Amino acid sequence: MKGPRTSASSGAPAFASPTTAPVVAIVGRPNVGKSALFNRILGDRAALVEEVAGTTRDRLYGEVVWSDREFRLVDTGGLELSDAGSYSALVRRQVEVAVQEASVVLFVVDAKEGLTAADLEVAELLRRARRQTLVLANKAESQERREAAVEFYELGLGEPIPVSAHHGVGVADVMDMVVASLPPTEVAEGGAPAALGVAIVGRPNVGKSLLLNAILGEERVIVSEEPGTTRDAIDTAFEFEGRSLVLVDTAGIRRRGRIQRGVESHATLRARRALERSDVALVVFDAGEGFTAQDAHIVGYALKAHKGLVLVANKWDLMGDTSRDEFERRVRRRLRFAPWASLCIVSAKEGTGIQEMLGEVLRIGEERMRRIDTAQLNVVIRRAVAERPPPSARRGRRPKLFYVTQAEVSPPTFVFFASNASEIHFSYRRYLENVLRRAFGFEGAALRLVFRSRREE
Repeated sequence: MKGPRTSASSGAPAFASPTTAPVVAIVGRPNVGKSALFNRILGDRAALVEEVAGTTRDRLYGEVVWSDREFRLVDTGGLELSDAGSYSALVRRQVEVAVQEASVVLFVVDAKEGLTAADLEVAELLRRARRQTLVLANKAESQERREAAVEFYELGLGEPIPVSAHHGVGVADVMDMVVASLPPTEVAEGGAPAALGVAIVGRPNVGKSLLLNAILGEERVIVSEEPGTTRDAIDTAFEFEGRSLVLVDTAGIRRRGRIQRGVESHATLRARRALERSDVALVVFDAGEGFTAQDAHIVGYALKAHKGLVLVANKWDLMGDTSRDEFERRVRRRLRFAPWASLCIVSAKEGTGIQEMLGEVLRIGEERMRRIDTAQLNVVIRRAVAERPPPSARRGRRPKLFYVTQAEVSPPTFVFFASNASEIHFSYRRYLENVLRRAFGFEGAALRLVFRSRREE
């Protein structure tokens, strides 16, 4: 079995999905083990698993290969029969969309609790959808529960299959049945470059999910006025101007002292991971609130990961007659530690500024792949060192810079060989970075500077 490679189709004409693999959707009422099954199949903790009903709200996609067949697995929010929770109607809509996309549906029920009215409601929805459905009686660890699973025949969707997602019992057999039920897969042609990873990060309730929906032209994730609606990281593949991109919408990052244990702390770790595996970070903030200290804290995460950086001032539609130039000057004053970062002003609600923002993402992606000739580098650095030599170290020895070379791209990594490299002060390293930027650009892209003593060659 292959590890997860998440993706989703957008449904919008301007952003065509590059993926043609069939879809397998996991549905069911809350807390029956859908996310545990999703993680078991993918072989990775790709979805949050908590003993709290309704933990998963959005659609999570992962690509799976089983018996040489590839398909996309979708984990969905739990369907609720009542409207007691504020997300019931929204989650139901997300599940209905996932089922419409699916070639095969895995309907998960709870063998421990037995048949419920909510299960019958889900079964009715699936019968109307007319999709190939496998009924999985989960939590069937004991012989007694496996035998009791026959009561799910009443759903009218065929023979129930006893499984235990937690222990992996029966899952391989289910996978074989899924593969046998899949339609032929269309094989994509051409050798397109690797997709550009774009992480959408920011404080809670700044409009990250609405921004993702505006980009894709569909209600891809749940949007709510309540902070903390998004708790999983959700990967979505799409195309813009002929280039493949993968968007990651993440839970809002809070300060460490404000992170609650359990689901929220997991979600914050997912957001950090999303940054680490992306190429460009869209750090979204509320234009009305301005660029806050917490926004700067989140930018710091992106800088530590050496990613491309676009600050996205969202909710501009609420700013009235505010001067864009003055607004940008205020943000730049707070961003003196990363003056090279890009700034885009958008309104996710009205869809303005989105095209320009995506164009900036593509440009930064290209900047991260640029390679500078070693001879050019050394001419520039030698001149800079002659104008401003490194300051003397604490022991009175002045470090000497011998030469520099670009070792990698994505991120652009420059290795400086020097004497007493560890003695080169942070301020001088920043000076050298500024020299590189003035000479070669790299606007919007974080640079990685590595300093090695001659003995480390």
